[in-house]
This record gives sequence, C-alpha cells and structure tokens, in this order.
Amino acid sequence: MSLYKSFFTVGGLTLVSRILGFARDVAFAALLGAGPIAEAFVVAFRFPNLFRRWFGEGAFNAAFVPLFAKRLEGEGKDSARVFAEDAMAGLAFLLIVISAVAMIAMPWLMYGLAPGFADIPEKFDLAVSMSRIAFPYLLCMSVVALMSGVLNSLGRFAESSSISIVLNLTLMAAMGVAWLLGYGNDPRTGLVLAWGVFAAGVLQLVLLLVGLRRAQFVLRLRRPRMTDGVRQLVKLGVPGIVAGGVTQINIVIGGMIASLQAGAVSHLFYADRLYELPLAIVGIAIGVVLLPNISRYLRAGNDAGAQDAQNRSLEFALLLTVPAAVALSTIPTEIVSALYERGAFGAKDTASVAAALIFFAIGLPAFVMIKVFSPAYFAREDTKTPMRYAAISLTLNTLGSIGLFFLFRSWGWMPHVGIAVATAIGGWLNALMLWWTLRARGHFVADARIKRCLPMILLSSAVMGGALWFAAPFVRPWLAVGQPALLRVGAVLALSGFGGLVYFASAFATGALQLRQIKSALRR
Repeated sequence: MSLYKSFFTVGGLTLVSRILGFARDVAFAALLGAGPIAEAFVVAFRFPNLFRRWFGEGAFNAAFVPLFAKRLEGEGKDSARVFAEDAMAGLAFLLIVISAVAMIAMPWLMYGLAPGFADIPEKFDLAVSMSRIAFPYLLCMSVVALMSGVLNSLGRFAESSSISIVLNLTLMAAMGVAWLLGYGNDPRTGLVLAWGVFAAGVLQLVLLLVGLRRAQFVLRLRRPRMTDGVRQLVKLGVPGIVAGGVTQINIVIGGMIASLQAGAVSHLFYADRLYELPLAIVGIAIGVVLLPNISRYLRAGNDAGAQDAQNRSLEFALLLTVPAAVALSTIPTEIVSALYERGAFGAKDTASVAAALIFFAIGLPAFVMIKVFSPAYFAREDTKTPMRYAAISLTLNTLGSIGLFFLFRSWGWMPHVGIAVATAIGGWLNALMLWWTLRARGHFVADARIKRCLPMILLSSAVMGGALWFAAPFVRPWLAVGQPALLRVGAVLALSGFGGLVYFASAFATGALQLRQIKSALRR
C-alpha cells in the first residue's frame, strides 16, 4: 500500500469518525450545555481519554512499532508474535493494577484533575462516580493500541482507524437512551454516558480481535514475564509516551487550571473538539502511517526513501492544516454558533469557545508538524530526544497557562483563553526544536519540492482567509439562532466549502498543488 493511499485510508476513516464526533458533540451541547454536569463528564472522561489519545494515536507505538517491525522483518512472524504477546501481557497486568488503584483513590485524584470542583460537592462527587465507571476504558484502549500497532505494521490500517467510530456511535446511543428515559440535563445522564464509555472500550477490543483474526495474526494472552524484548520496550516506551503525548498532557494541565473558573473546562473542551478535526484527519493519519514506513526504509538501508516519506508527509500536512488553521481563526464564531448554539448552550458560551478556538487554531500546524517529525526519531529508537523537547514544551505551557490565566482574569479578559495561548506557544516550540535537531543531524533535508510549495501554501491560505472574511457577513443571517438547525449547519458548511474552493483554486494557480500529484497519488 503506497504512502498516500495509506494516508487516505486512515484519514478517510478518521474523517467519518470526526463527523460522527461532531454529531455527538452537537447532541451533547444541546443536552448538557457547558454547565456542571457537562464539566463533570469532561473531567471524568479526560483521564481514560488521555490514554486513548496517547496509545491509540501513536505515542505507545513510537516504541512498540520499531521493535515489532525489526522482529517481523529480521526474524519472521513467529518471533514478532511472541514479542507482541509478551508486550500485551505486561501491558495488561500493569494497567489492571493502575486501574484498580486509581478507582479506589479517585476522590483524591480528583483534587488533582479538577481542583476547582472541590468547592462544589455535588459536581465533585458526580465526577468521581463517573470516573470510576469510565476508567476500565483505559485498559481496553491500551490493549487495542498494541493490536493496532501490529495491524499497522502488517500494512492493515482500516480496523485501527475505525475504533473512534465505535466510540462515537456508542456515546450517541447512550445519549439516545438518556433522552428516551427523560433524564435531560441531570446527573443520571452523566452516569449513562459514563457507562457508554465503558461499553465502547469493550466493543473496540472486539473489533481489533476480529481484525487480527482476519490478518491471521491472533495474539494469545501469556503470563507476564520480563524478557529482553519487554525490557527494551520499557526503555523506549516511557520517553516515547511522554514525547508522543505532550499535546494531551498540555490539555490535561489546561483543564486542571480551567477548573478554577466556572464553565472554562467545557469551553476549552468544545474548542479542542473543533480544532482536533483537522488535527485528527491529518495528524493521526501521518502518525499512524509514517512510523512503520520510515522503520521499514531504515531497516532496508534506504535513507533516500525515508527522507522522501518525511518530505511528502510534511507537504501533505501543511497543504491541509495551514488553510484549516486560517479558516478556524477567521470564522470561529460562525462555526461555533452553527454547530453548538442551541438548547443549554447559549451565546455567551459561543463567544467563550470561539475566543479559545482562534489560538488553538494558530497552534494547529505545529501540532501536526510534531506528528511528522517525531517518527524520524522513534524509527531510529531515539525516544529520549523528543522526550526532552516535550518536557521543555510542557514546562513552558504549564507556566504560561498558570501565568496567563490569572493575568487575563486580572485584566477582565476571558481567563481560559490564556490557556489556549500557552498551548499554541508550547506546540510551536516543540515542533521547531524537533525540526532543528533533525536538520542538524542530517535526518531531514527539505527537498526542492517542499521549498517551492510552502510559500505557495501560505499565499493560497491567505487568499482563502480574505475570501472567508469577505463572505461571512452575507451568511450570518442564516446562522441566527432562530433559524432551523439544518439551515444553520448547512450555511456554515457552504461558507467553509466556498473557502475550500478558493483555497484549492489558488493552490492550483500558484503551483502549490498540481494535477499530476493527485493523479499520481490515485494511481499508486
């Protein structure tokens, strides 16, 4: 399967998942708004969801995939299978212990996850109850991630890219159950959603088990043992998880600080969900596909192939994420209003979410570039360098979030926006450090094509941004709250589509995108 075909497979299924995720979020906003129950669920889901993103979106595989690929290419399927089974046994044992301890200690953990909830006992207790119900999702998702790494290394991306679809459908079904039971915006709805998270983990695990059976690579559960392969996995895995999950750690830290301001946790959550659409479609596709490809090239001694894969991945990332960032920061209010403003979600919530979205969007290209540059380290079994840079970025983000949160609040500004600003700055710092070191080591050399395309991508995105700014006032009457929901969503989709047409027309005109590139990708 070619690199572009793999990108489109993963990206296409991720797009389906994110569309369903938007439908889920629209229903969630209408049902629970940005109030205390919504915030309690966001915090309850944050910890297992953090592990879903870490493991399911490539961080765990930063250590696992190169070691698995080495055995698969050098020693054959049987040796690779034994290594995967040993890794799965150790991972499952560790997470069973962690889950048991965390569920028991959840009231104390909640003081760290959301210290601001301590002043509202009802919200605090509900968040603890929902966290305990949802926590086993962590175990299921971590094993699913390992199985996804196996399938990706075998060149099968469809099953692992479909797991978020299962999550979104299951949570939508849970909301449907709560609505049919007449629960509405009350704690019972939150508990139903927590059980939905639990059920989604089980269903995702079943999906990957079926995928492995179809690939004729069934993994058996062994007794945990500390083999040489497992030791190497631990050695590489801890730094890899820190480095690969820095964006998610930043979000958790931001949420902890935001819990000090009523409604801020929900506002950051909704903004995060919007900018994650392009991040997921492009970033996850690259993170999932690029690491196995670079690992195979390096094992075969094909440095030129590895360099080309990185350049084409960066080109693909920037071609899609730069215009997405411009669009999200140009018409944030229109997007947030059309998608979320109904039911329990009001105009003030729209303004708060849109303000945070602007700065998350500014950091979007950096977050995707991290996904492009990190595999070049991981494929060489260097997880310590990305971990160091992640730690620097994390420290800056933490200090910046705290400082800007209280500074903005003292100025009468929206304090949660300071967290979004710090997150964007931290992302850019991390991406630039990764790029600079790769360049200095000779592991990434920008080729003539990417040097020619980048200025044209920036120019085309600027043209699109101007077109959106000009067209937005003509669409706003259709986005008013009194208009039918389908008309409002259709209007913002039409506005976004108009921007997309302007961008791609400009990209073709400037040469940032050429017809032969598309034909070549489709042919391969």
